[in-house]
Amino acid sequence: MARIGVLTGGGDAPGLNAVVRAIVKACHTLHGWEVLGIEEGFVGLIDTERTRLLTPEDVRGILPRGGTILGTSNRGNPFLYQAAPELPAVDMSERVVENVKRLGIDALIVIGGDGTLSIAQEFTSMGVRLVGIPKTIDNDLSGTDVTFGFDTAVVTATEAIDKLHTTAESHHRVMVLEVMGRNAGWIAIESGIAGGADIICIPEIPFRTERALDAIRLRDAAGSKFSIVVVAEGAEPSGGEQMRVEGTSGSRARYAGIGNWLGDRLAEGTNHEVRVTVLGHVQRGGSPSAFDRILATRFGTEAVDLIAGDGFGRMVAYHGPDVVSIPLSDAIRTPKMVPPDGAHVRTARALGICLCD
Repeated sequence: MARIGVLTGGGDAPGLNAVVRAIVKACHTLHGWEVLGIEEGFVGLIDTERTRLLTPEDVRGILPRGGTILGTSNRGNPFLYQAAPELPAVDMSERVVENVKRLGIDALIVIGGDGTLSIAQEFTSMGVRLVGIPKTIDNDLSGTDVTFGFDTAVVTATEAIDKLHTTAESHHRVMVLEVMGRNAGWIAIESGIAGGADIICIPEIPFRTERALDAIRLRDAAGSKFSIVVVAEGAEPSGGEQMRVEGTSGSRARYAGIGNWLGDRLAEGTNHEVRVTVLGHVQRGGSPSAFDRILATRFGTEAVDLIAGDGFGRMVAYHGPDVVSIPLSDAIRTPKMVPPDGAHVRTARALGICLCD
């Protein structure tokens, strides 16, 4: 084994640089392998000028940095590749396979979420030797207890709730915080519990606005003249639909507006002033938490070990406290959602948090 390729695909997440660093250092320290960094996800295997060798000197100092030094893309699916929005999608997968060979890549490490790893699985069936590393702040990838990036996103959201608490209490306001979570409410439920939210709305449980209003009225009657509401961007009102940005759909759908929609309804139904904060991409940025740095580092070194043992077609996974590997096909089979009757929801209900169902 002489040359290992590594790419980061999909949305960015805190910890990506930590995992790239771990891969480069482990390859050089343990095996003397070269590492070829592939830029902009799979796009770098279509346009091979977007590749560069990575040495231990190139990854020095990147452990605490957010983002990814390789760049990333969630619009570079080689099987449906559009060089420009006005051009039709074409299948560039054969070109990718040819470029993997031409670049002398003996094995590929693909770091990404369900979309990126689904593409990786297709290339596995085309004979590309690769291993996967799970990454998503949404924590919705099956086969692993947690993905790196999630902890940092939850910490960021929790800190926002803490700050909103003080101003909400001072002005007797209802504060609505919209956090990320298209189809999975892990960030909302965990940050809501950690931050002491009063109401949490997640995609897995369609919410009724009247239930939220009832919870606010009960708090008023008990002498608590403010409320904190956490809502995932993909939460939907009972009988309604998720709110997407107009003109977006499918895998490229963008979710926005539910926080302001809910804020308007709460303002109509109470005597409180209501303020809405949309946390947005703040959750993706910044320095990774200590947990995410360690998890990303363990994932990177385990991926190198997998390659050394010919463990291709597999994904590293965290089965606390161990880092193991599972078939890549298992990891992408079913998204991991918040179980409506699971431990997180039961904990929230036991604390008196309203889930609006």
